[in-house]
Amino acid sequence: MKNQKISPKVQLLKPECNLDTVRDGRGGIFTWIPQEPIVEFNMLYFRPGKTRGFHYHPNFVEYLLVASGSGVLVTREEPYNVESEEYFHMSKGICTRTEINVYHTVYAITEMTLIALLTR
Repeated sequence: MKNQKISPKVQLLKPECNLDTVRDGRGGIFTWIPQEPIVEFNMLYFRPGKTRGFHYHPNFVEYLLVASGSGVLVTREEPYNVESEEYFHMSKGICTRTEINVYHTVYAITEMTLIALLTR
């Protein structure tokens, strides 16, 4: 399975893996390849039941890589338009790509750590 569009606004990235590193007992190396250059990345911590408000990025695409925990990525057409909501379960190892100007937020189910990679 290649990268998969899970909505017109969000794409799920599938990592590549060097299976030799798994087979020989060393662990595993998983590699995600973004479509555009990454120029900034941030580590985000979320507490269960907490969220950061719906927001959007007018100038860059955002990749979210879940390092630990479980939650839900929610997108909307407008920040208060609940009827336009789409959601995607996120857990360790999931990487998403959110388009420019897409309102989004993450709701933590458990404690979560995400790496946000930005193209600006």
